[in-house]
Amino acid sequence: MQATSTYSPRVWGWFGLSPLLVFLITYLVTSIVSGDFYRMPITVAFAVASAFAIAITRGIKLEDRIRQFSRGAADHNILLMIWIFILAGAFATGAKSMGAIDATVNVILSLLPSSFLLPGLFIASCFISLSIGTSVGTVVALVPIALGIGEIIGLPAAYITAVITGGAFFGDNLSFISDTTIAATRTQGCSMQDKFKVNILIVLPAALIALGIYLYQGLELPSATDHHAGDFLLMLPYLLVIICAIAGMNVLLVLLIGILSCGIVGIGTGVLPVWDWVGSLGTGITGMGELIIVTLLAGGMLELIRFNGGINYLLRHLSRGISGKRGAELTIAALVSIANLCTANNTIAILTTGKVSREITEKYGLDPRKTASMLDTFSCFIQGLIPYGAQLLLASKLAGVSPIDIIPNLYYPFIMGLCALLSILLRYPRRYSR
Repeated sequence: MQATSTYSPRVWGWFGLSPLLVFLITYLVTSIVSGDFYRMPITVAFAVASAFAIAITRGIKLEDRIRQFSRGAADHNILLMIWIFILAGAFATGAKSMGAIDATVNVILSLLPSSFLLPGLFIASCFISLSIGTSVGTVVALVPIALGIGEIIGLPAAYITAVITGGAFFGDNLSFISDTTIAATRTQGCSMQDKFKVNILIVLPAALIALGIYLYQGLELPSATDHHAGDFLLMLPYLLVIICAIAGMNVLLVLLIGILSCGIVGIGTGVLPVWDWVGSLGTGITGMGELIIVTLLAGGMLELIRFNGGINYLLRHLSRGISGKRGAELTIAALVSIANLCTANNTIAILTTGKVSREITEKYGLDPRKTASMLDTFSCFIQGLIPYGAQLLLASKLAGVSPIDIIPNLYYPFIMGLCALLSILLRYPRRYSR
């Protein structure tokens, strides 16, 4: 996290990255060894890694280390995510209480045959994320609906959640109003249109492959017979959320409109008494408590990694010994990927590595349009695979599963990463790789 500081870090080199390693060992390795990803709570793993990060920070007093940690937790990007989580929890629970999710699911099931549900959900996720420029907003809008469909047709929650989450990264990577697109094009000095032309050539094949997989798997789904005709009036909150999001409204305002519309429709139709609506909002907000704690701990820990020189170490050492254009592009991909691991924020990762990437681009004669595309694509690829990223944390919370359960089912991000790597190795697209 990018926080200003009046202190000078005293830990340099690879050891500054060690808190991230401690987290991965505490959470992932422990879970793998035990064979149960619910055995080690992610909150405990982050608490251990955060305590370690504070302990290894030298040259300043303990209270100053804690203050630096708190600056990371209070970063504006972290706080924005927390406000989104709070409103998303209230909206999701309020919509479920007044029947908006059930009504939407029933309408979809009445319109689409079962074989087209998976590709339909994936296409909807791609389209909405492309329209609104945020994967988090797409997850909030579509995961509850997908879960309802999955329950009726017998699909695991982790799998159906991954369909939506994977598609959400398609738009996050390509949208003209996405933070990642803006950051990538500004740091490399190219237009959004030119970056889009390169980017779409790389990731569209990945989206089509993922769509083909969902079409094939959809052929084996049973017909959804256990559902009633949907009430279009009860669908109104979800329709409003999607329409407002596509119109480009701020995600917080979109969620507020969704919450209020749930109350108005629920109370107005008599399906949800006023105090039951208020109670559902409170339940939804408090249900996000663990997610908020994880976000704060991650923000603080990652700020100390930055403060202790971990990210600067990566930038210095990964940019050494580059050989040729292919090696230069691979280095840029590695830089932004590892920076994303250390920041859990693809926009921040692009901004962190943007200047060095532009220097490499100019030195080795790369096309800045492809560099911008590489920065955006690889950061989105990594963001889709880390269990402590905002998208997976929110999706797992809405679905009631572990982030680790979702990751193996994320077809599109894996295929997207492979296509991006092949575009470097095979010098594709040719026009932008000379």
